[in-house]
Amino acid sequence: MDSKIRKHLNNLLSEERDLQNQAFFYILEATEQPVDWAYEVWDELVAGLRHKDNHVRAISAQVLCNLAKSDPENRMQKDFPTLMAVTKDERFVTARHCLQSIWKAGASGKKMQNSVVESFSELFRDCAG
Repeated sequence: MDSKIRKHLNNLLSEERDLQNQAFFYILEATEQPVDWAYEVWDELVAGLRHKDNHVRAISAQVLCNLAKSDPENRMQKDFPTLMAVTKDERFVTARHCLQSIWKAGASGKKMQNSVVESFSELFRDCAG
């Protein structure tokens, strides 16, 4: 991973919103295609799903979903329940951002597609009551 990517990844945790947003858009663009540094940041992003700042939770969810295409070891399968928990976030906008991105995890392979559909079905059943 080059130093520019690392700098932007660090800035995802910034409390300065403009800096955080710049970093977020840069990383989203960088992860549109598979990257070779996904596992260098994977655990950081999973930890970000539980961060006290809802912006960090939303950003972590979206970037992690983008990295699903860079996951030949299928780590997403193990961390998917933590990602799905963000779809029930106390902050509606955080949950919505995760919901809008989670299809990318499902698009990474048949096994993840089944996990996404199954989890969304369960979410629907929970909401229906």
